[in-house]
Amino acid sequence: MDKKDLFSQVKRLHLTSAKLVDGLFAGNYRSVFKGPGIEFDEVREYTPGDDSRLIDWNVTSRMGNAYTKKFREEREIVLFLIIDISASLLSGSGKQSKKDIVGILSAILALSAVSNNDRAGAVFFSDRIEHWVPRMKGKKHVMRLIRDILTIEPEGKGSNLGLALRTVYESFKRRGICVVLSDFKTESGKKELSLLAQRHDVIALKITDPTDFAFPASGLIDLYDPETGAEMRARGVGKKFTRQYADFWDEFHVEWERAVRSKGVDVLSIGTDDDPVKKLIGFFERRKGR
Repeated sequence: MDKKDLFSQVKRLHLTSAKLVDGLFAGNYRSVFKGPGIEFDEVREYTPGDDSRLIDWNVTSRMGNAYTKKFREEREIVLFLIIDISASLLSGSGKQSKKDIVGILSAILALSAVSNNDRAGAVFFSDRIEHWVPRMKGKKHVMRLIRDILTIEPEGKGSNLGLALRTVYESFKRRGICVVLSDFKTESGKKELSLLAQRHDVIALKITDPTDFAFPASGLIDLYDPETGAEMRARGVGKKFTRQYADFWDEFHVEWERAVRSKGVDVLSIGTDDDPVKKLIGFFERRKGR
């Protein structure tokens, strides 16, 4: 799926996003937010004239540019997307790659937020912070965010989820909804997920592919890790090898989900062979009924 086709699909999904508003933003979600008052809200890039006493030096050192703290007096719901754009997301055994699924889901969620007159923002990460989109309202803003989703090309190849989560935790003090979109094929991030879930409603959307569970039935295959560049040759027709492969990844996925849920994070797995819209709507309908 090329970017033009994906963008056309996102526009068609604009109507569908209205169905998600009740499931994602209404009902008991509003009860978890504090009343109005002046409190720390987020960080943004420093501009001339800002109070230098409000510079956030932790975020500034990590981002490479000066960032300042921002305060606001308002009660609202804020959606923040934490989007993995590392090289492993380029994989996919069907018509859609993991990156395509991430793009579709991110666009639906952002459109749902703006339809409810709430703010949406995002951080894109690989093995570094690639891009930061401040949380704002309005259709113009959300279309810019979608354009970023479709066009961004990462400089890094690896995945450092812990760095992204830690940056959001330090930058986003008011309680909100944080949605992490990744294949979670990284060792980092478990401690940071726990910290983030103590302050926010955290949802992990895990993007999978059939090859994450079953090795392709074929002869010799040259395997390549897009994040590390490591290569190896494997034979897919051996029953013992394919069974061990399936058992390893089944155990990996079960253990990962158990560990993440124990930290108070809600989880939804969506495959490249799934209908992402149907899966997302069903997920939030179940959440609404809890």
